[in-house]
Amino acid sequence: QVQLVESGGGLVQPGGSLRLSCAASGSVFVFNAMGWYRQAPGKQRELVAAITFGGSTNYADSVKGRFTISRDNAKNTVYLQMNSLKPEDTAVYYCKAARTTNWGTRDEHWGQGTQVTVSS
Repeated sequence: QVQLVESGGGLVQPGGSLRLSCAASGSVFVFNAMGWYRQAPGKQRELVAAITFGGSTNYADSVKGRFTISRDNAKNTVYLQMNSLKPEDTAVYYCKAARTTNWGTRDEHWGQGTQVTVSS
């Protein structure tokens, strides 16, 4: 079974930075799409950033210019560098990895989530 192991969450002051990482283990396949979602209490989970195997990226409008997503394809690891953090960035951040199987279906996995709290 594939596991996504996340790290890097914590408490940070407004304007500060954090770097999240997520490593996929238990699979011989490289995931062709990886990304980060977040969910605040009482709110829906939303896409923060995503990246393809080839390095194409997409960001939520609320984080453009502040967050940067990157990946190490050889290690099936994705990173999220978060700068200029705001209180509204406070949420549980979830890693997601996806690929297309040999029979053409989508294989998706989620991390356990890591708490990011932005407060002074």
